Amino acid sequence: MADLEPSAPLSAQMPAPPTAPAKPISRERMVLLFAVMLTTAAGNTAMQSVMPSIGTALKIDDVWISLAYSWSALLWVICAPIWAERSDRRGRKAMMALGLVGFIVSFSLCGLMLWFGLSGYLTAFWALILFAASRSLYGGFGSAAPPAVQAYVASRTPRSERTQALSLIASSFGLGTVIGPALAPLMVLPGVGLTGPFLIFALIGIITLIALRLRLPNDEPQFPAKGKAYDPSYSGSPTADLSGQSAEDEGDEDQVEPRKLRWFEPRLRPWVVVGLLGGHAQAMILGIAGFLVLDRLGLRATPSEGTGPVGLVLMAGAIATLLAQWGLIPRFDLGPRSATLSGIAVAAIGVAMLSVADDIHLIALSFAIASLGFGLFRPGSTSGTSLAVTRAEQGQASGITASVAGASYIYAPALGVWLYGHSDWYGFGLIIALCAIVFLYGWRTLQADSQLVRDRR
Repeated sequence: MADLEPSAPLSAQMPAPPTAPAKPISRERMVLLFAVMLTTAAGNTAMQSVMPSIGTALKIDDVWISLAYSWSALLWVICAPIWAERSDRRGRKAMMALGLVGFIVSFSLCGLMLWFGLSGYLTAFWALILFAASRSLYGGFGSAAPPAVQAYVASRTPRSERTQALSLIASSFGLGTVIGPALAPLMVLPGVGLTGPFLIFALIGIITLIALRLRLPNDEPQFPAKGKAYDPSYSGSPTADLSGQSAEDEGDEDQVEPRKLRWFEPRLRPWVVVGLLGGHAQAMILGIAGFLVLDRLGLRATPSEGTGPVGLVLMAGAIATLLAQWGLIPRFDLGPRSATLSGIAVAAIGVAMLSVADDIHLIALSFAIASLGFGLFRPGSTSGTSLAVTRAEQGQASGITASVAGASYIYAPALGVWLYGHSDWYGFGLIIALCAIVFLYGWRTLQADSQLVRDRR
């Protein structure tokens, strides 16, 4: 939640007034901003790699592990737009620091509570409850950092360089989703065991926060440049916008306040419906993946050995997502409708393969194909929403797409895991059915790519 590269949203591209021209951001500052996004994305995907093994070691039903994320996801959806607005008044650096503090405290407490549970100092029930409470700090306060980073770049980069700069920052998210699962098995250390990734990424967060406080100057915003409400960084892929509106185009945008958009008004309804249903399908498969690896490889009795295979599968999915968004979409010049429909079809094929995969290679391949499909689908539905409204409504459209994406992670992962726990066919059957519904509904209702571009002009 750029045209053909991940996440260069239109809402962040507000022009600077002639009296205060934007100055280029130095390389050192850009590295700091990149590190803020990379740390949080990598930390969260590393967490995804170890949580199935931790839940198994604590003898907690898989569905309760998935539900432990729900409150945090809900808080993210609610709080991210609030922090984005506040960054216009309090400054971007302050909100970045707040987000990093939320990340550090949340990860430290999550790791500590789970370590107490694994060591026998807490019962599994209380370890999970306290983990969920600690995790909520990330949803409530960690969500301050991504929109502040986005806004900092948008407000301080000349329009001619803004799209490239925003895409570079967004790429840190994609890189983090690859690095996190790759590093997680190496962080399972003696003494801290499976909670190692939590504590080590908390330390990395402290280092990033210190560098941010010392090396990034204080900022006093002179005009609004609101960042979008990012998807939760555990959502599996960054959202890209294929609308093709350049930064220069924003200079001509009418500044008249548009009327308030609603989710299901006629212009947006088809894109919101496919985004919501397809987002639920993606959230379910992400929820199931780690537990499926433990089951299919027979690692339930030795959960500490599961972090490597789970990390490998998640890393394969992240790489496939980046291939879709950074390779296939620009190479084949896919528009919103074609990316959405082709993506959801490929995702359904990958999910079907995953339902019968029984070794690590086939599991990784199947999950990568499903992720490739969702990596095409998500940018397609996002950009379709953007192109369905006027330039003056882009901020609201970005908020709607972020809310739709975030809403998918409130209960869908737990629902998918619950169905999978009863029967493989229930879980995978519902996901494939959702993909089929999205394809059929989208085929009938989504505007053709050529029509979208013509209407925008």
